[in-house]
Amino acid sequence: MRPPLPRMSRLAWLMGLYAENYQRLTSLFEFSQLREGRYVSHCPGGLDLLVDVVGIHAYTYELRLSYRMRDPVTGQPDPSAHVRVYRDARQAEATHCYVGRRWQDVLGLHPSPRVLFGHRLRMNSFLNKWLEYLKAQGHTGLVAWSSEEPDEEALSCA
Repeated sequence: MRPPLPRMSRLAWLMGLYAENYQRLTSLFEFSQLREGRYVSHCPGGLDLLVDVVGIHAYTYELRLSYRMRDPVTGQPDPSAHVRVYRDARQAEATHCYVGRRWQDVLGLHPSPRVLFGHRLRMNSFLNKWLEYLKAQGHTGLVAWSSEEPDEEALSCA
């Protein structure tokens, strides 16, 4: 009989997702060449992917990934993911996502730490699968990206 495999904690699983998200993002574009502003990737037969570089700091980037679609009720880009990229740790964390509903509508105003942690796992799993899908659609390499002026309305929806 084999000894049981060690179990991975939920925190280790989440940290693994952050590392994998970073790898998937770096397959889409090179961070060192980004400046604050909006970038768009056009793929034949697919939706345009928008990346708003909201902030560049000493060790982090703040990004928002979305399509040109908006929720008809709220006007928010839908779906969208706000991502904090930790360059030194080589991790990317979805800090919040908008897929039809705001986090307050899903979790309530005062979620327990356990509920909040589970939500972080789901958000980062969503980001991981979305990044895999984007790469399969052809949103890879700098040749697909061009700089675009963001509209003020889109930035105010963050």
